[in-house]
Amino acid sequence: MSASTETARLMDAVYRNQRHIYDVTRKYYLLGRDLLVDRLAPGQDAHVLELGCGTGRNLIAAARRYPSARFYGVDISSHMLETARANIARAGLSGRILLAKGDASDPGAADVFGVRAFDRVFYSYTLSMIPVWREALEAGASRLAAGGRLSVVDFGQQDRLPSAFRGLLHAWLRQFHVTPRQDLGDRLASLAADRNRVLSLTPLYRGYAVYAEVGPQGQGLYSPATK
Repeated sequence: MSASTETARLMDAVYRNQRHIYDVTRKYYLLGRDLLVDRLAPGQDAHVLELGCGTGRNLIAAARRYPSARFYGVDISSHMLETARANIARAGLSGRILLAKGDASDPGAADVFGVRAFDRVFYSYTLSMIPVWREALEAGASRLAAGGRLSVVDFGQQDRLPSAFRGLLHAWLRQFHVTPRQDLGDRLASLAADRNRVLSLTPLYRGYAVYAEVGPQGQGLYSPATK
């Protein structure tokens, strides 16, 4: 069995039932997602890709916020995609949001959309669930347009929170196969340096979460002053 097939089976097992209550329950602890949507700011007729789109929650919010852009989502879970398609259709956005089943770590997963390069690529609480998350970051970066920007929001290391809370949170997350990536910042810094881009990385909520952008110099990346 390939790693991609194994991951797909795992994600389908995790979300087979959870997908029905995912958006209701996750809004209380997947913090920073709205900041990411607010910061996307794609230009006219821009192409925006989410790798690990889940239920389509972020794509729907972004499509409503930026009506001139086109949106695309890739997810490895058939169950999540089924829910996402239903949510997108219910929102009346099927004409502006396209979905495909694929592995986020595969640079060719978005080929089906017929878009050579994307103006925005983002990950929302996805990298902490993808076993080959470094490869997923590389795959997304490889699909960026020359002036494009890559954005990430995910669990941080909770370094400014009480140790008891941190221990309980990590133990609870492990039940859902979630692992906050301790070296996420280092990996993003390396990715930015390799592509002559700039990294902005900001802890949120006392380190509970982290928000990062990788983009061209002079693009006005996120900083605490703009928070």
